[in-house]
Amino acid sequence: MNPFIKIRRELHKIPETGYKEFKTQAFLLDYIEQLPQDRITVKKWETGLFVFVEGTSPEKTIAYRTDIDGLPIHEETDFAFKSEHPGYMHACGHDLHMSIALGLLTKAAVNPINDHLLFLFQPAEEGPGGAERMLQSDQMKNWMPDQIMGLHIAPEYKAGEIATKPGLLFANTSELHIELTGLGGHAAYPHKTKDMIVAGAHLITQLQSIVSRSIDPLDSGVVTIGKLEAGTVGNIIAEKAVLSGTMRTLNPETMTVLKSRVEAIAQGIGASFDCEVKAEFNQPYYQVYNDKDLVSEFMKFADEEPSVTMIECKKAMTGEDFGYFLKEIPGFMFWLGVESPFGLHHSKLNPKEEAIPIAIDLIWKYLNRDHTKSA
Repeated sequence: MNPFIKIRRELHKIPETGYKEFKTQAFLLDYIEQLPQDRITVKKWETGLFVFVEGTSPEKTIAYRTDIDGLPIHEETDFAFKSEHPGYMHACGHDLHMSIALGLLTKAAVNPINDHLLFLFQPAEEGPGGAERMLQSDQMKNWMPDQIMGLHIAPEYKAGEIATKPGLLFANTSELHIELTGLGGHAAYPHKTKDMIVAGAHLITQLQSIVSRSIDPLDSGVVTIGKLEAGTVGNIIAEKAVLSGTMRTLNPETMTVLKSRVEAIAQGIGASFDCEVKAEFNQPYYQVYNDKDLVSEFMKFADEEPSVTMIECKKAMTGEDFGYFLKEIPGFMFWLGVESPFGLHHSKLNPKEEAIPIAIDLIWKYLNRDHTKSA
């Protein structure tokens, strides 16, 4: 078995959520400590890591980022290596992401390479967000790279296929949390209450008018309420209602419009139903916007590699906090095909592991394309 497939399976057993990746960090450190240390410097940051590899004749520093957290999802696979943490799973492929990063780091530690490399093992991509904070850290400022790259697995593409595009790849996103507070009471006396199920229902309906009536038809936006909690039993009028959802746009200015309209509608509902309404916007992620020149160079290189099929894809409403890095550092992200019948964030996600060595080999060749021979 490929050693990095084996590593992926070990990491798959220990999924942990944002800023709680203690076992994951320890696993990564233990592996990295076994590599040749003469050109490696390791710095902890929260539950993540910075790993700097000195180049032999550097002209620039190139960063490679991997996310390391899992999701609060109960795993429903029949893997022999399934999650050992009940209620948690690597359902977004970060176990594959880490194993690929360790494969690249291993090659860089063993083989000479001209440019400096900076590996970012970033916590909390799924929430509450690690990229923006990591970007602002002292370690990042000391090793600020000239370029950055990363990948994300894609169940819809076959193993051996990769996909990306110049410019906008992923959307701007923000989580939405709204609490409504009225007055509960007996169902037989509705006139003595302030029913938050009714208020919440009107709010949900009105929120759906934002994209259709406040956003340019030639622009794009999404407002989704995915969760509504209210009430206890059928004959008690609900005093509270809590709505949770997500908003996504293809440009940052449109996100500002969405937030403004949500606030206005929420306050209108408060006035209409004589209740208190609080709207909060959490986990804002900046768009993933690929540097045109760098990603075009990568696409041209990949297109000439017989081991992969290069696909120019469309932009997506997916969210990724890697966008914060690209806001400050030229770089790009690409999809790595893993051909799973179940998608990202699914409890039965089953990516094809042969994508791991394919990715390691491709990226190492790309990093080494003008330099010394790879291993």
